[in-house]
Amino acid sequence: MAIASPSQLVLKRRRHSVHPLQRLFDYGHQYRQQIWLATGCSILNKIFDLAPPALIGIAVDVVVKQQDSIIAQLGVKDIQGQFLIVSLLTVITWILESFFEYHYKLFWRNLAQNIQHNLRLDAYKHLQELELAYFEERSTGGLMSILSDDVNQLERFLDVGASEVIQVVTTIVVVGGAFFVLAPSIAWLAILPMPFILWGSVAFQKLLAPRYAEVREKVGLLNGRLSNNLSGITTIKSFTAEEYEVGRLAIDSSAYRQSNTKAIALSAAFIPLIRMLILIGFTSLLVFGGLQTVAGKMGVGAYSSLVFLVQLLLWPLTRLGDTFDLYQRAMASTNRVMELLDTPITAHMGNIALPVEAVRGELQFHNVTFAYKDRLPVIKRLSLTIPAGNTIAIVGSTGSGKSTLVKLLLRLYEVQAGKITLDGINLEDLRLRDLRRSIGLVSQDVFLFHGTVAENIAYGTFDATQEEIVTAAKIAEAHEFITRLPQGYETIVGERGQKLSGGQRQRIAIARAVLKNPPILILDEATSAVDNETEAAIQRSLERITVDRTTIAIAHRLSTIRNANCIYVMEHGQLIESGTHEELLEKNGVYASLWLVQSGLR
Repeated sequence: MAIASPSQLVLKRRRHSVHPLQRLFDYGHQYRQQIWLATGCSILNKIFDLAPPALIGIAVDVVVKQQDSIIAQLGVKDIQGQFLIVSLLTVITWILESFFEYHYKLFWRNLAQNIQHNLRLDAYKHLQELELAYFEERSTGGLMSILSDDVNQLERFLDVGASEVIQVVTTIVVVGGAFFVLAPSIAWLAILPMPFILWGSVAFQKLLAPRYAEVREKVGLLNGRLSNNLSGITTIKSFTAEEYEVGRLAIDSSAYRQSNTKAIALSAAFIPLIRMLILIGFTSLLVFGGLQTVAGKMGVGAYSSLVFLVQLLLWPLTRLGDTFDLYQRAMASTNRVMELLDTPITAHMGNIALPVEAVRGELQFHNVTFAYKDRLPVIKRLSLTIPAGNTIAIVGSTGSGKSTLVKLLLRLYEVQAGKITLDGINLEDLRLRDLRRSIGLVSQDVFLFHGTVAENIAYGTFDATQEEIVTAAKIAEAHEFITRLPQGYETIVGERGQKLSGGQRQRIAIARAVLKNPPILILDEATSAVDNETEAAIQRSLERITVDRTTIAIAHRLSTIRNANCIYVMEHGQLIESGTHEELLEKNGVYASLWLVQSGLR
């Protein structure tokens, strides 16, 4: 297993020290122009949204002072003319407010969709580059939760929360400034609750952060349970374990509910507490402002405007509860997505090109040793040469390391000592895509994608014609059963190919390998899960496609590999016997014993 270097650890610590919001906007740097446009529209929308109270104050001023009103001082003495100006300003204000509201919602929502789209693709692309060990240590449902639910949480915050924060700040600046201009003597009454409101918001944020991190963790576990159960529904039904699984799901769902309940209990208390602080500021302004107006120290129009403005200043702060709720959920999700993106890719991509047509197919293992994480070595100082174009077979008991060799050849794992070469080139130096394009794998655990038969045969050879697909199916002896399917090659196979039998899935997998036409073919227990008739059909197919192709056959059924150029017997990660079928029988060793058991002679 690759170990992170000191520089990688320092970089990782540095990334964790950066606030997740900053990391989110750093990620969306290509959208900075759109962010500034959205921010500008949000600010202008809020400014025009705050204008009506000022217009009401001006209108009241016209009614009360008439010839001495603010508008009259500008030269318009006629009352009708003054109200016409107020009406015109009102129309312009409402039109501009609506204009900027449309555009800020358009910009923020498109920005949210773009970042969501790119972040999901980048996270998935990065995930595909990680080595197999990463997936074996994590649940599919947990990873699905990151790619789907966590990315969606970010979209919700950018869609609503970001603009909400900007507009609250704009309100504080504009209305606070208006108070100091119109009534500096009582402006402090409106401002007084705000430090406490902001302090309370920050305090709630710190309290909520770990609770929402726990919520995201619990939803990942819940999704993992659901994904695992849906994949294993046949096993659940066959063992009548429905009630047992409902019970296990109830435990995970209850844990998720309890985590959410703790977060909700805290977030729900935010708005009522903020309302009490707002009540103090509003009541103080109502009383003291009214007294100053009666005493003639403040105009009626100014007082009317301030009464409306103080509500516009303080009441939006009650929405900070919902905004902080969105914010904390989004930041918890950001951390999970960024941690995935920060996961180092330990596999070397290689820089030596090796086109498929140039591959001869000679493979060599040079003192290879490998162990899975926290386990004893599965492969121990193994050396093996496979001549180009030869068919070799590897047999041995379960756990002897046969399938691990396949994973090392495909570089799903990296060797920890020694090296493997292809045509004399170290696999680690070859371009990973070139290496894997040179190898065709037919496994006992065939995975078919939800789609048509034709699409599954052409998987990996996406530019194949229908004629090429049919030819590959005929070589794999799959054409006959495919034509009997309801829609032939356009029949949907279902998720994981569940609408087909095991033998049918296996023959489609062989057709897929035939169409790929790789110089190296690996057959990993390709006939272990089929009946004798299907095995015979598959064996005929394999005899045709292994000609002049380097082939590695891993098998339990010795009858399927008796014609191999050389057979190797593995035990405990080492080769203990080798030779042709006849030579190994003459040695009367492990292979001979296995043959006698399978032949029914012992």
